[in-house]
Amino acid sequence: MRARPPEATSALSVRHLGDRIRRQRAERGLSLAALALRSGVSRSMLSAVERGAKAPTVLVLDRIATGLGTSIARLLGEERSARVVVLRRRDQDVSRDPSGWERRILSPVLKGVEFEFMRTTIPPGVDAGEFTPHTGGSREYLAMERGVLRLLLDGAPYVLRAGDSVYYAGDCVHAFANPGDAPCVYYLVMDLAGERSRSHAPAPGGLTTPATPGAAAPGGLR
Repeated sequence: MRARPPEATSALSVRHLGDRIRRQRAERGLSLAALALRSGVSRSMLSAVERGAKAPTVLVLDRIATGLGTSIARLLGEERSARVVVLRRRDQDVSRDPSGWERRILSPVLKGVEFEFMRTTIPPGVDAGEFTPHTGGSREYLAMERGVLRLLLDGAPYVLRAGDSVYYAGDCVHAFANPGDAPCVYYLVMDLAGERSRSHAPAPGGLTTPATPGAAAPGGLR
């Protein structure tokens, strides 16, 4: 059975997701306490998720994936080995947060590759939250389709609009919010180079001097 999105799933598929997280943790030789330290998710929450007693939000699932040195895509999808993989829209894994934002995974899970290509939609006025740093050497690329995105990288604000794009090192705290009055849609590529072999929790990186920051959005959102 293929795992389904954690916010719109049956109890069985929540248990399936929990089993997959537990296996990934066991493969890395991590205790619940160690994963809690690496992910910033409490031991009790991790235990509940692994037992299938609680469905994680998208943000919590992302933090668990980061603590494991992998991506949400690997936790939700089956690994593929074919030279060509076609993902029909109906077969793409979609994570939906209770606040209304959606993360659609467009890339297949490949053996030995920690890479995720996603399309994210954030409704007007919604803050998608703050995501923890990945290990050093990770990279993220974002391209706007429509709307307005307020992106924070280690606290530095960037405002992006339709047609804009940005690259940033993945070892920073990154947060996403839509300060506009229309949906925000963007594509994001996440290359977690070296993640699976890491032995320590990620540390925040040094994106402290933005090259071309946008003007900060009006206060109140974030």
